[in-house]
Parts: sequence; C-alpha cells; structure tokens
Amino acid sequence: MSLTEILATNLLSPVVLAFVLGAAATLVRSDLEIPEPLYQGLSIYLLLAIGLKGGTALAVTPLGDVVAPAAMTLLLGVVTPLTAFAALRYLGRMDRVNAGALAAHFGSVSAVTFLAALAFAEATGVPAEGYMPALVALLEIPAIGIGILLAKMGSEGAAATGARPSASSASDARSVWGPLLHEVLTGRSIVLLVGGLAVGWVAGPSRMAQVDPFFVGIFPGLLALFLLEMGLVAARRLRDIRAVGLQLLFFGIGLPIVHGVLGVWGGTVAGLSVGGAGVFGTMVASASYIAAPAAVRVALPAAKPSLYLTTSLGITFPFNLVLGIPLFFALAHYLGG
Repeated sequence: MSLTEILATNLLSPVVLAFVLGAAATLVRSDLEIPEPLYQGLSIYLLLAIGLKGGTALAVTPLGDVVAPAAMTLLLGVVTPLTAFAALRYLGRMDRVNAGALAAHFGSVSAVTFLAALAFAEATGVPAEGYMPALVALLEIPAIGIGILLAKMGSEGAAATGARPSASSASDARSVWGPLLHEVLTGRSIVLLVGGLAVGWVAGPSRMAQVDPFFVGIFPGLLALFLLEMGLVAARRLRDIRAVGLQLLFFGIGLPIVHGVLGVWGGTVAGLSVGGAGVFGTMVASASYIAAPAAVRVALPAAKPSLYLTTSLGITFPFNLVLGIPLFFALAHYLGG
C-alpha cells in the first residue's frame, strides 16, 4: 500500500472525520457540546474495552511472544521522557519544572491516539497483536515517574515544587512520592486498563464472548463519538498556541516524529507485525492528556497547564491523528517488507 493510499484511508476514516467535525464546530462557534457525564462515561467505556481486549488476547498468547515487546516498551518508557526533557531543557532553554512536566506527558501514552491507531490497523488489513493494550499500561507508568523526577532534581526543581533544595529528609521524599505513586497507580486510566487486562485474562475468550456485543460490536461507533468531543476540545486548545509560542509548536510536532520513528523501529526489532509496529510507533509518538496531567498536578503544582495541555492536546494529538498514524504505518510497511 502506497503512502498516498495510507493517507487517504486515514483521512477518510469515520474516527478522523468525526474529530474534524468537532474541530470545525468549535471553529465556527457552534453550540455543539458533549455533556460531561456522557464524556466521562465514554472514556470509562473505551479504557475498559481496551483492557478487556488485551486481557483476552493475553490469555491465549504464549508468554515468550510478549517478553521482547514488553522489554522494548519499558526501554522506550525510559528513553522518551529523557529525550523530551533534554530537547526542552537544553535546546529550548525551558525551566526544569515545565520541561519535566512536558517530558512526563510526551513519555506517556494517549489512549485515544492508541485506539485510533488500532482502528487504522484494522481498516488497512494489518491488524496489530491483541496484547498491545498491555504495552500501553507498561509505557504509561515509568515515563510519568521519570519526567517528574527530572523536574525535581536540583535546586531549581526543588524550589519550584516547594521542597527544600538540599538535605531533604526521607519523610520529605515520602510526602512527595507517596501521593504521586497513588495518583499514577490508582488513576482512572491505569485502574481501567490494568483491571480490564486482569478481567479479560481470567475470563478468557469463551467467557468474554458474552459481552462482545457491547465491548466489541459498538466500540467503533462510540470511539467516533468520543473523537467528536476530542475535536471540540482540541480546537479550543488551538487558540492557546500563541501563548505557548512557535518553539512548542515545533516541539509538539517534531518530537513525536522522532519518537514515532524510534517506536516503529523498536517494535519491528522486538518482533511485532507490521500492524503492531505501526501501532507501537504511534503509542510512543503520542502524548498523554489524561493520566499525566493528573499526576503532574499533584507532584508539580508550579508547572503551567497552559504549556503541557496545549502542547499535548492542541498540537501533538491532532498531528498524530491526521498525519502521524499513516506516516508511522508507512514506515512499518517499509521496515517490515
């Protein structure tokens, strides 16, 4: 499949068109709005469905098939926040706290981007491995912790986060990391993903067939509805791009390309299929706007939401959804062919 065909398949998919519709509605100042309870319900449904599908696949997947992709996931969960922090701190001259906050977001995963990549893989006839949702959970946790740790290192980070610059006691560390670990590990996305994985794995394919009509049959339609809301939200964030500046505009597009290429290569090396490598590259290229903001809000109160939310949701998410996914799949086809 040529790059032109891959781009056309993505741009004409229902989920991308629903996102474009939401963005257009915001730009023309429509009164279209998804009620907050419905948005929360959709996010819970989608995250749980991801976990259930992954757990069901894990139940019938030999452990040896998962070891290499899991190891690559953990490796990139360390590498990506480090490269993001270095780019912002030493090339962009950003202060330590905000650079660490953004690194946590860009090392973590956007579950919605992941879902869009899975849908694209199915649409192009190169489905990804069923256990990919397990890799989402593995990528989510270390990246957030490393980004926050980088923000807190040194006197600048300690002062901005309210900690003493030096000679901090063990109790001080516990007071910082205790709430952080609780926020990361008990946050909605991790609980639903990991919990869904456990339920799907224990139940197995035969028992999960009972709920397939709900968690599989109507999944694409509800994903399109959720992307409609994401279009509304992302377009509102576009108005804040002037505040974050051209530097973050280039960062929000350039770094995902670098991470995505690294992810596709890593997925291919780890033995993933063409579809799996494409989805994996998209995962690595994405930026969290659910789990990471919640953790950063607890651990780095001095970090500016206008920077990390606008960049991840207003710049990186639309780029990946419209152009990043087909580009990473084209590279996966090239490397896997």
